[in-house]
Amino acid sequence: MAEVKDGKGVKLIAFYLPQFHAIPLNDQCWGKGFTEWTNVRKAQALFSGHDQPKIPLDLNYYDLMDDQVKIWQSNLARKYGIFGFCYYHYWFKHGEKLLEKPAEQMLKNKKIEIPFCFCWANENWSKNWDGGDQEIIMEQDYGGKEEWERHFQYLLNFFQDERYITVDGCPLLVVYKPEQMIDIYKMASYFRRRAKEEGFPDLCLAFQFPAYYSDMYYRNDIFDYQIEFEPVYSRNIESQELPGTSRKISLIRKFCGEEMVSFYRKCRKKKGRMYWKKEQSLGMYFYDEIWDLILNAKWKKNFWPGCFVDWDNTPRNKHGVMVSGFSVEKFAEYMKILVQRARKEEKPVIFINAWNEWGEGAFLEPDTRYQYRKLEAIKEALE
Repeated sequence: MAEVKDGKGVKLIAFYLPQFHAIPLNDQCWGKGFTEWTNVRKAQALFSGHDQPKIPLDLNYYDLMDDQVKIWQSNLARKYGIFGFCYYHYWFKHGEKLLEKPAEQMLKNKKIEIPFCFCWANENWSKNWDGGDQEIIMEQDYGGKEEWERHFQYLLNFFQDERYITVDGCPLLVVYKPEQMIDIYKMASYFRRRAKEEGFPDLCLAFQFPAYYSDMYYRNDIFDYQIEFEPVYSRNIESQELPGTSRKISLIRKFCGEEMVSFYRKCRKKKGRMYWKKEQSLGMYFYDEIWDLILNAKWKKNFWPGCFVDWDNTPRNKHGVMVSGFSVEKFAEYMKILVQRARKEEKPVIFINAWNEWGEGAFLEPDTRYQYRKLEAIKEALE
């Protein structure tokens, strides 16, 4: 199996978005042929100096239905030191699945050699991510033991693959938002029992989204690990735990199409955050401030550190959120520090956001501006 605790150093696992192929439901809701590239292509610079649109190197607007693309991704990631991909997995009641084909094809094709695991993206499938209405397209419903067994049987096909990522021999399954599962304890217990019955020592469960900490259903005995999902974690958790203005994260608002940089200093002098109406503006955080929180985060025993490349989700929603101040040089330096700390504190894995979140500006894949320099930064940090 693809074991992370093999004593061979820190391993980087990159979150992986499979929405780079057309599916009937997206065709129906957003137009025929819709993929993540649709939003990426139509993105526009909203103010002077705004780095949009993002353009893949050699105009490689790939289709994940092509196995040669997945082989290329696998080889490229491994060449630059990425240990594995964490595929977002979309499963709904009665075995309804979305965007499942890339992972299913990968399972059958051993030429795609990179280790992998799943993150169950357990949300309603809706239109709100792109700034449209709040219409729910496919509702998430977890059901009971019959549904859990159906889901486990599907996952078992992947757990038993030699490329599936394990922790102490236990298949790793990440849950995106456990706070949305009322029966999370019973479901987790059921999955663990079934994993043992299938010959595994146990199931290794981790959760991703930090909102679970503040939820009324939060329990610290369900999951083996918590993942530092960045930049969400630092924006919402770590910055709140660090009093004072020197380490407090700043948020400003830019009115779309107008320069608002003059508000930056005002924001830094305030302990709170400054807001304008979202329909008029986009939110902006600062790269150095978030990375300062990442590099100084509190790492408990069951805490897996994380990081991010860059962030700008305005291709999905022009009134969204971006992080300002990215440079490859900064990213390279911060990654070196993070990897060194992980080695010193014996953390076996770092989760990075992301391999190919082009619509959120969080990607390692080569683009026209930086080419392979982000990947080179990863390789240098690991060396």
